[in-house]
Amino acid sequence: MTTSPNSRHSAWVLEATIRTAQAADPQWHTQLDRLRPIASYDPTTQTWHARLGSLDLAAVQMLQTLFDAARAHGTEVRLMPVAVPAYWDGPVFTRDPDVAALLEEHTDRCRRLGHLSLA
Repeated sequence: MTTSPNSRHSAWVLEATIRTAQAADPQWHTQLDRLRPIASYDPTTQTWHARLGSLDLAAVQMLQTLFDAARAHGTEVRLMPVAVPAYWDGPVFTRDPDVAALLEEHTDRCRRLGHLSLA
């Protein structure tokens, strides 16, 4: 499902933020080789980012690659639902009330996905 300007407020994508683990040169390059095909690098934050808007085969393969990198290299991977970026023209998830509440909880970008307030 792609999003129209009118439906952007009711859609979201899953954003993966990836922080590479320090490693010796050969392992460092192996780690980067895993990330390059699925994520883009942000030199300002020194993190990698990937987004997905559906749970199709390509998305499952991307998630598996991220989990494999975390297991093999100690790469830190954080997943967070976010509002659809203005430049995004790929598929999106439909926002239901539970996800809408979760997105509102995450206005504080420093809070981890599992650390929601109980209030």
